[in-house]
Amino acid sequence: MTDWKVQTANRLTLEQLLADGFSTPFDAPTVPAFPFTFRNAEVMTLAWRSDKDAIQRILPPPLEAASDVVLAHIYKMNDTEWLGPYFESNVMVGCRYKDTAGGYSPYLFLSSDGGVVHGREVHGQPKKLGRPHLEARGDAWVGTIERNGIDVLTGTMAYKQQRSDIRRLAEYFDFALNINLKAINHIDGTPAIRQLTARRLGALTVHECWSGPCTVELRPNVQAPVYRLPVREMLEGFWWRADFTLVAGHVLHDYLASPPSP
Repeated sequence: MTDWKVQTANRLTLEQLLADGFSTPFDAPTVPAFPFTFRNAEVMTLAWRSDKDAIQRILPPPLEAASDVVLAHIYKMNDTEWLGPYFESNVMVGCRYKDTAGGYSPYLFLSSDGGVVHGREVHGQPKKLGRPHLEARGDAWVGTIERNGIDVLTGTMAYKQQRSDIRRLAEYFDFALNINLKAINHIDGTPAIRQLTARRLGALTVHECWSGPCTVELRPNVQAPVYRLPVREMLEGFWWRADFTLVAGHVLHDYLASPPSP
């Protein structure tokens, strides 16, 4: 027999529904509210030189390619509030919007359903479920991104041979400013949100960082087309371990309020 008093005591209120960070289902929300923290995250970042024309083709207007370098981050998230342990990957390219320079994310794959939903609903990141993985195999770090049973990216670098500084990554482009295309429709299919969003991680603490030569291999997959950013020159890899907090960002450009010039 249903206890109606228990149900109505936990009934969703209008005040809760209109609160910042609200997520459904209301009694078991999927999306964390800001801020939430990642602790002891292990990251391998692979840098390779691609084609600037190829990069420009995947950028939404009015973004312009600012570099011919691609950065692919493969994360082992060991302790994340709300989401728990999982793996994530983020492929980024350098871009510029007016006087703002940052890193645009065309492809993200991760093993957490909550992470996928949060990325798409809040940031506008084009996240998909996949199976990234990062581990030490003997004297090498090996990172993979798998979707549909295909390793669309395989990267390697030597295990902790050369101490480094994460700030060196900024020499390629300002990857710490993450820019995304947020696209959400109304129920009738018409545009509800069309924005470029931007955010930086908060409270970044890097516990250790190592760098050295890397290898990057891409395999085609129509559902994970990282191959559209071909490897012309392998540059270097970084392995780093850090704590950071995901905080609110801002709208960089609102297409519905101010469409870009053709």
